[in-house]
Amino acid sequence: MKVAIACDHGGYDLKVRLIPHLKELGYEIRDFGCDSTESVDYPSYGKAVGHEVAEGRADRGIVICTTGIGISIAANKVKGVRAAVCTNSLMAKMTRLHNDANILALGANIVGYGLAEEICDVFLSTDFSGGERHVRRVNAIEADE
Repeated sequence: MKVAIACDHGGYDLKVRLIPHLKELGYEIRDFGCDSTESVDYPSYGKAVGHEVAEGRADRGIVICTTGIGISIAANKVKGVRAAVCTNSLMAKMTRLHNDANILALGANIVGYGLAEEICDVFLSTDFSGGERHVRRVNAIEADE
């Protein structure tokens, strides 16, 4: 599975700790920055991962900022993206099962490394249920207004 990952300066330390773990599990990682703790603007990083996922160059994405909120809002601006902020593994499981979320957003100041690793593992290993009501709801989310 190809996983696109990006962060802002607030998520940098968590991102660089997660990448080796994900590679060890066999995921092909494409890193879209940032590359230090020097201040950057998160929207471009969230959107970069969003485009990779929406355009099929990555199967899933992970975006990280201080809270996970801003970068998830940016990623969700890309048509076809369903980015979800998850703070525990149940949220990660349910957003995959019910919402077919394709990007995980993490808050580096909200979850510690161990929990972030667990959330990523669950998010990346859980398939969409494909249940009729969930397909209907995802289609409604994706429909143009």
